[in-house]
Amino acid sequence: MRVFCDLHIHIGSTSRGEAVKVTGAKNLTFGNIAKECRERKGIQVVGIVDCASPVVLKDIDEMVEAGEIIEIADGGLLFRDEILIIPGSEVETTEANGGNSHHIAFFPTLEGIKRFSKFLSRYVTNINFSTQRCRLPAQRIWEVTNSLDGILIPAHAFTPHKSVYGNCYPRLSQIFKDSALDKIPAIELGLSADTDLADRIAELSRFSFLSNSDAHSLNRIGREYNIMEIERPSYKEILMALLRKDGRRVVANYGLDPKLGKYHRSFCPLCDRIAEEDPPVTVCKNCGNENMVIGVLDRITMIQDYPEPRHPEHRPPYHYQVPLEFVPGIGDKTYEALIKAFGSEMGVLHLADEESLSRVVGKDLAKLIIKAREGTLKLAPGGGGIYGKVVEEKKQRQLSLF
Repeated sequence: MRVFCDLHIHIGSTSRGEAVKVTGAKNLTFGNIAKECRERKGIQVVGIVDCASPVVLKDIDEMVEAGEIIEIADGGLLFRDEILIIPGSEVETTEANGGNSHHIAFFPTLEGIKRFSKFLSRYVTNINFSTQRCRLPAQRIWEVTNSLDGILIPAHAFTPHKSVYGNCYPRLSQIFKDSALDKIPAIELGLSADTDLADRIAELSRFSFLSNSDAHSLNRIGREYNIMEIERPSYKEILMALLRKDGRRVVANYGLDPKLGKYHRSFCPLCDRIAEEDPPVTVCKNCGNENMVIGVLDRITMIQDYPEPRHPEHRPPYHYQVPLEFVPGIGDKTYEALIKAFGSEMGVLHLADEESLSRVVGKDLAKLIIKAREGTLKLAPGGGGIYGKVVEEKKQRQLSLF
């Protein structure tokens, strides 16, 4: 079977209103994430990355007691017999050179994430909050995660402030020992990168790539996602897909064009200017500032092994796609009409043909939805923390994606 997977979703607060991710939406609770994926998004496998928070664990335990969630034998949590939830924890690590990076530790069981939470609480300021700096190197976090039968995945691997390549070292081998690299199953690309960019770095050919939403609100779930081939939903099967074992695999990555990411190009904070020159841009052409926020494209160009991507045979296609809610002309009522007609956002973006869409929203909007599906909408690039935009060609109207 093939499943839609988004393995990087945050929690804004608990069901009791306790803050978890300060920048997250208040209604982004564990239960609401599961319901949104089941009822509207069509995402079948969900990685929730703030599960080491004790106040989140309390929500999970209450849902288990109520029978809404069950732990399954091959790992993971099953919500209402439909949605597989992989409990995880995004952690900020610190390397010897002072660089910081984010990593997601995933676990097959609640016992595993609870034990990880107890360990982590000794090294962070407030274990209840999301993505705390733990004052430990990534290698140490991998060792603890591995000892608890979990996996560690470097998150948004190229962003300038909190990532392995963007803020730490030019090679993973400078961060992890071979024993860790042999067991890291995947790398998360992040919104400002894609397969073509990442496969310019030779050491990444061994890893599967993930395109995830890093959602901080319910409507951002599924803005990037993956399709995986598995036998049945479970932690074990998802891990087998990442490791490409026994026919399980990542079939495709779906994500934004990297131009839409807020760190795609270098940015001068003094001039408030996104670089347009050929990469890499490390000095502002306008004012001479040498303290640029280095863009993902620029950073990869600096450290690349190849000027063009060299995709390994196992690499699946990466499809550019714009989330449904950001298509010009789709408001709340139109969105709800589409969900009612086609079952979920995945149903609209993957299954509905243009004729069927036209019957619900009209010919012009149906054509724009097809453009969103195919990744052919006109774009304005982002950088320096400013997201790119979709530009609707007829009206030249810019729409922020985030």
